[in-house]
Amino acid sequence: MDYAVFRTGGKQYRVKPGDVLDVESLPLAVGDVKVFDEVLAVSRGGEVTFGAPKVAGAKVVVQIQSHYKDKKVIVFKHKAKTRYRRMRGHRQNLTRLLVQDIQVA
Repeated sequence: MDYAVFRTGGKQYRVKPGDVLDVESLPLAVGDVKVFDEVLAVSRGGEVTFGAPKVAGAKVVVQIQSHYKDKKVIVFKHKAKTRYRRMRGHRQNLTRLLVQDIQVA
């Protein structure tokens, strides 16, 4: 099983070709191709290569599938017997990616 671990948006993702994953919003149009070169680990034929901090010459090629908003997260604060209540909501903007290829030089 060939896979790679790369970083974007402050998070790390383990992917293989054909995977669909959701990451924090990227400023690209739908259908664009993006190359991530911050690859932290690569597995080829059962042999894993770890970078220090990045694997030299490794790239993950993805295609932008769509942009959307995640489900709403409600934050509710209250203090008993003091009539204090605060309610806030948040919806994170996400980008759906299709992993096309993992390249190792």
